[in-house]
Amino acid sequence: MMQGVQIDLISADKLAKLTSMEKIHLILDHVRQGNIVILEKGLAPEEQSTLIEMTMHEILPDGFNGIEIETYSSRDESPGFLQKLLGRTSPESRLTVIGPANQLRMIRKEKDIISAWVSTR
Repeated sequence: MMQGVQIDLISADKLAKLTSMEKIHLILDHVRQGNIVILEKGLAPEEQSTLIEMTMHEILPDGFNGIEIETYSSRDESPGFLQKLLGRTSPESRLTVIGPANQLRMIRKEKDIISAWVSTR
C-alpha cells in the first residue's frame, strides 16, 4: 500500500464555475480527507474569511484539527486610480495552499515562493 500525502491542484477555470459557497465546500471536503489543496487562483478576501469561519465551527478535539492556509497576491503595489475607480481595491490572490493543520506547516513565504512542510500524520 502506498503511503503519502495527496495534493489536489485546482485550476482557476474550475473555481470560476463555482459559487463562493461551492468553492468553500469543495476545499473543506478535500482538506477533511487529509489532502493538501493548491488553488491556481486564490479566494477573494471575503471567501477566505468565510472559509476560516466555517473551519472554526468544524474543529473537533479528536477529529478535524482545522486548516493551515497561506496565500499571496498578484501584485505588491497598492491599487491605482483606475482600479479604485472601477472598484477593484483589493489585489487578487494568485496562489493559495490549504491543508489540514495537523499535517501542513508553512515554513516561509517570499514574493514568489511558498515553502511548506507536509507530514503523513
